[in-house]
Amino acid sequence: MNAQHPLNRDQFAHVVRYAPLVSIDFIVTDSTQHVFLGLRRNEPAKGVFFVPGGVIRKDEPIGEAFGRILRAETGHEAPMSAARFLGVFEHFYPNNRFDDPGYGTHYVVLAYRLQLDRRPEIRLDDQHSEFRWMSAAELLATPNVHENTKAYFR
Repeated sequence: MNAQHPLNRDQFAHVVRYAPLVSIDFIVTDSTQHVFLGLRRNEPAKGVFFVPGGVIRKDEPIGEAFGRILRAETGHEAPMSAARFLGVFEHFYPNNRFDDPGYGTHYVVLAYRLQLDRRPEIRLDDQHSEFRWMSAAELLATPNVHENTKAYFR
């Protein structure tokens, strides 16, 4: 099965307005249990640190989305079998990535923990301006780590 190509801006805005998005978030930890976080450049959650993740595309099997999103967000490759499923989470935002007025964004998130033996060389995508590795205690205490990321550690 081949995943549909990404939607154009208007198509994606229509979906965001009228339907929840199904996505994958990665809680990537190193051998010292520090968590990889990226500083987001775009809405929702612009200007705060968040775990890497992304939207599953129409007709894209979850295993394929797992690999595509992990590569795009971190430059790292790992099979889905290397991760532990943490559960389903919901994220609600009052705004959307387009800054269009009148609607927010609703995500249904499949969260996976991926434990790495070492910190990989990270290649940031255009959605992130920087990254950090933080302990769970540090990220819970840091004001500019998003509450939805903190929820994975509570």
